[in-house]
Amino acid sequence: MSAQPATTSKQQAPGGSGPGSPDGLKAGLKNRHLSMIAIGGVIGAGLFVGSSAGIAKAGPGILVSYALVGLMVVLVMRMLGEMAAANPSSGSFSAYADRALGRWAGFSIGWLYWFFWVVVLAVEATAGAKILEGWWPAVPQWGWALIVMVVLTAANLVSVSSYGEFEFWFAGIKVVAIAAFIVIGGLAVFGLLPHSDNAGAGLSHLTDHGGFLPNGPGAILTGVLLVVFSFMGSEIVTLAAGESEDPQRAVSKATNSVIWRIAVFYLGSIFVVVTLLPWDSKAIADKGSYVAALDSIGIPHAGDIMNVIVLTAVLSCLNSGLYTASRMAFSLGRRGDAPAAFGRTTARGVPQAAILGSVVFGFLAVWFNYQWPDTVFNFLLNSSGAVALFVWLVICFTQLRMRGIILRENPEKLIVRMWLFPYLTWATIGMISFVLVYMLTDKDGREQVILSALVALLVVGFALVRERITGARGPAAADPATKESVAP
Repeated sequence: MSAQPATTSKQQAPGGSGPGSPDGLKAGLKNRHLSMIAIGGVIGAGLFVGSSAGIAKAGPGILVSYALVGLMVVLVMRMLGEMAAANPSSGSFSAYADRALGRWAGFSIGWLYWFFWVVVLAVEATAGAKILEGWWPAVPQWGWALIVMVVLTAANLVSVSSYGEFEFWFAGIKVVAIAAFIVIGGLAVFGLLPHSDNAGAGLSHLTDHGGFLPNGPGAILTGVLLVVFSFMGSEIVTLAAGESEDPQRAVSKATNSVIWRIAVFYLGSIFVVVTLLPWDSKAIADKGSYVAALDSIGIPHAGDIMNVIVLTAVLSCLNSGLYTASRMAFSLGRRGDAPAAFGRTTARGVPQAAILGSVVFGFLAVWFNYQWPDTVFNFLLNSSGAVALFVWLVICFTQLRMRGIILRENPEKLIVRMWLFPYLTWATIGMISFVLVYMLTDKDGREQVILSALVALLVVGFALVRERITGARGPAAADPATKESVAP
């Protein structure tokens, strides 16, 4: 693969980031963009539409499920933050795995992550189209899916700052909405909200319908399986940091704030739901947890309000998914693991081919969803379902190796440190492995793990064969855009 000329900007990040170079990414994301991407990255549409299933399975104990997964994400983000602060990169953990574990690892996890996000594009485009079709039925659902994909693709093609601006407002709406929900709902829980229709039972709903764990302690683990994938996206900020004005500061800030973000937005909002209503309330099952909670307070048009918020979350996820997939493809292209065109940028610093390549597969997946929803698209969903956990595992193993590399080569860059290294890193590996094994005991989870593992094995096998045939470089591979960062 042809290498791109290296830039010499002092702000250059691995993957070719440089504010003044037409050959690399540009630092077009402002600090406010990165801050909102970091906050909004942990609030996916799954929180709004998927939490009712978790509540039905685990009752109020779903709070423990969210806390356990939240702890796992905090630890993974701390590890990723350690590596990203020392070496901001558009390829993030894929580039670090390339360096620490081997060419095959960076290649495999990069393409699996790309695959995950282009499938997410189809899921979110379809979800957004359903809402929009309900408001304006004159346009068919496939037409709305096409419109939202085209609009967000155009925004990403203009410049990275346009992506950042879109995401700033999308994420901002999510954050304001969920913060308002927590405040208003919290007041209603304790009977402090004027004119509320809710009786304000305080904390009694946590135990008055069969106890805190009505379905037994095992339901906590079932809840973990249902909520774990709603946390995917936390790592996006480490990819975006390479195109920010101050990558190290952005990564450090995002890593340090992930604890309160998860505590407030996930645990806080779910706590409000299970204290406003009994966990087995028919309204939660029929309307969804957040709509049911708003209805119980007496908020008019709660369903419409929630649809607006969910649509915003969907568009945010679409926007970030396209950005994330394209930057991973760009990084793979720069390292010679994808077509060389993916590793090139326009004069505005936009990886045009990587964006278009990602969105084409996204459009194809949308088409599969309409043509063969129960066969081809279902296979795509299940075969990418466990990739999130595979990514987190790779981050853990990579950090075990990268700590020594950073200390040996650039100890002054170790400004974010993983707590209790290496013990907490190994503990996190154990937690993630346990979740994967436990998924095998669940019918839906078993299919996701098996299919995702098969796809992962195929990709890893291809990477190893490719490396053997081509005599590709070893684990300490040189990034053509910035040899200083990843040279052995």
